[in-house]
Amino acid sequence: MNPRGPKVVALGGGHGLYASLTALRQVTSDLTAVVTVADDGGSSGRLRRELGVMPPGDLRMALAALCGDDEWGQTWRDVVQHRFRSEGSLHDHAVGNLLIVALWELFGQAVPGGDEQLGAAVVGGPGVVAGLDWVGRLLGAHGRVLPMASVPLDIVADVRGADPARPAEVVQVRGQVACAKTPGTVEGISLIPSDPPACPEALAAIEDADWVVFGPGSWFTSVLPHLKVPGLARALRRTRARRAVALNLAPQPGETDDFSPQNHLEVLQAHAPDLRVDVVLADRGVVDEPDALEKAVGDLGGRLVLADVATSDGSPRHDPALLAQAFVQIFAD
Repeated sequence: MNPRGPKVVALGGGHGLYASLTALRQVTSDLTAVVTVADDGGSSGRLRRELGVMPPGDLRMALAALCGDDEWGQTWRDVVQHRFRSEGSLHDHAVGNLLIVALWELFGQAVPGGDEQLGAAVVGGPGVVAGLDWVGRLLGAHGRVLPMASVPLDIVADVRGADPARPAEVVQVRGQVACAKTPGTVEGISLIPSDPPACPEALAAIEDADWVVFGPGSWFTSVLPHLKVPGLARALRRTRARRAVALNLAPQPGETDDFSPQNHLEVLQAHAPDLRVDVVLADRGVVDEPDALEKAVGDLGGRLVLADVATSDGSPRHDPALLAQAFVQIFAD
């Protein structure tokens, strides 16, 4: 094994990716995060609409998870995560979002005019990645953060029962925030544009990886979108890397209400029928039907690993140290 640890690519976004990166950085020093770029709410959504840039929020969170452990790194982690509180236009903007967008502007990637055409105004290129690399250098990041696509994306969800009066009707809901908040059951997602260009550096990292890790995270808005970028999906199918899925500790309100662990895998298989998985990691405390989960894992071609990876306070959060221990065992096996 590489003395630096295996080459690992982690896919996702938001708090789920933050959890996996916090654990994986303890396991390897060769770590790349490939991050969803479909957020349209909060600070990210405002910057996206005003400046025509990719939403920086999930990218910022991934960088914060990789910050150095010394005083410099921890201070800058707090700085980039800091949000302004005011009665004015800066309210709720995260400092890190502004820093990332400032670097993109300096590298010529931010074009005023919004992203109504979803990529017509902004076509990501080396400047987007260079800006993220510069932020990573400032933070002393233990790894690299890349967008999954070179243009901003919109998620479109097929939702059944959004209208309680017509529970069988399936409607389409556009936008990450709407997908997460619309009542009903999400049955599938697609992207606009439907064939976005994948980030070349992300494709290269996946090709060169020893392991690719999916999840944990919001299943329909952070994990599955990677499989809907055609170039990225091809790379994930063809890579020599082994593939691991880290399951959530609880259903995501508004996205996966009442989902069992095996339901998550069934949806994954439906969105990427040709994708084979080597390992599925689940917390043994949340698996009520181990036989059903074992079958769903087998249908993906993998083996099930049960471990205690949740925090001891009873909240649905992964303990970074326990999750790191589980990854160590999985990578060693």
